[in-house]
Amino acid sequence: MAGSDSIDIFVIGGGINGASVARDAAGRGYSVALAEMHDLASGTSSAATKLVHGGLRYLEHYEFRLVHEALAEREVLWAEAPHIIKPLRFVLPHHKGLRPAMVLRAGLAMYDYMGGRRLLPPTRTLDLTRDVTGKPLKPGYRLGFEYSDCWVDDARFVVLNARDAADRGAAVHVRTRVTSLRRDNGGWLVELDGEAGQQTVRAKLVVNAAGPWVDQVIAGAMGRKGAHHVRLVKGSHIVVHKLYDHDRCYIFQNGDGRIIFAIPYEDDFTLIGTTDEDYHGDPGEVRISEQETDYLLGAASEYFARPVTREQIHWTYSGVRPLFDDGASAAQEATRDYVLKLDGDAATGAAINVFGGKLTTSRRLAESVLEKIESVLGKKGDTWTKTSRLPGGDFEPLAFDAEARRLGMDYAEMPSRLLRRLLRQYGSRARMVLGDAVETGDLGQHFGWDLHAAEVDYLMAHEWARTAQDVLWRRTKVGLRVSREDVAALEAYMAARP
Repeated sequence: MAGSDSIDIFVIGGGINGASVARDAAGRGYSVALAEMHDLASGTSSAATKLVHGGLRYLEHYEFRLVHEALAEREVLWAEAPHIIKPLRFVLPHHKGLRPAMVLRAGLAMYDYMGGRRLLPPTRTLDLTRDVTGKPLKPGYRLGFEYSDCWVDDARFVVLNARDAADRGAAVHVRTRVTSLRRDNGGWLVELDGEAGQQTVRAKLVVNAAGPWVDQVIAGAMGRKGAHHVRLVKGSHIVVHKLYDHDRCYIFQNGDGRIIFAIPYEDDFTLIGTTDEDYHGDPGEVRISEQETDYLLGAASEYFARPVTREQIHWTYSGVRPLFDDGASAAQEATRDYVLKLDGDAATGAAINVFGGKLTTSRRLAESVLEKIESVLGKKGDTWTKTSRLPGGDFEPLAFDAEARRLGMDYAEMPSRLLRRLLRQYGSRARMVLGDAVETGDLGQHFGWDLHAAEVDYLMAHEWARTAQDVLWRRTKVGLRVSREDVAALEAYMAARP
């Protein structure tokens, strides 16, 4: 982009909110650019609990609007991306420390009713002495409740939104920092420093979707000192070797009233999280603490028959949720709803600052941002994302297994494990990765597990992957299974690519 280029909307931040806004705006006909200072989904949006859910616990805090909107979005997003989103059944074991069973049944009935379910199965009561979900638990659990939400590959959700935005005309700049924002003649001059060097872009409107850095953008690049709108809340997770064989998730309520999940993860692991505590450090340096590790191990061990120990931990990750600061006394009580603030107008240069938000409500957040954009720039296209598909998601929500069989027939000499992983990550675009290959030897250099050069080439060409970490931890989760030597070989291969 040259200094003379002018666009409608400049989006700051390549997490789920920024990518969703860029996609929706580009699809309506606005000219759009997005800048992310690191990799897409490198912050909060790759550090989630990987759920598309209504938030059962939010009912306790009377956030009915948020719960209703989130529940309604589950099947919308599942239909939009049936490769990276799938149904997940949640098991809530009942014990005397919880609310009475009748109250829980009523809450789950409300959860079912508010969600407008069509495909997701309803809540049911479990006899944990007979059901397979009772076997990993300590003796004494007799009653449980099972309800529906969904699982999502969070980082891929971001990347696919960005990919679709780019396919619709948006310019996506990774590893590009916004160094200055200046109002100029009813718009903005946006100064960038990144892969393409230093450049200046003129934009009519700016969307600040920088997540944990949203206040820093307001105070730094925008020059508005004293900005304090977000409450940073740290959430940490541990990934342990597989704790049970069935495919359902557990939701455990702890003695302090907080909840954690235990979720089947990447076939051979169990994901346990999350914590909830205020964070005051650099969002880019967030790490799990010893106290958080102890908390998650202890909370899980209260329920599972076999204690979960440090020796079982395979990986950990942490993120910072940028919640709108509503003055709540405890981190777990702070609102998870999003808040949008319009600063300026068409005459002076308008900016929309985005606070909070969730993976589940990111599409609706984008629609709300577009309403504010329309009030400034005027309307172009109609709303469209509710019935759309993300790249690779052009099959029906219940048709994943049929697609897997079809892919297996087309690539009969390929390992079924590899094909299923590629389908889960790329959907119908798995065929773009595989191309004319007949067997794994045709896929090029091998980088450990089931990762080959053909997939790496695809990720570099179509999904802005620049480093081994981008490939191993955000575009895929192959990082869970490869050696240091594999990583070094991948880094060397990517560095040598033009």
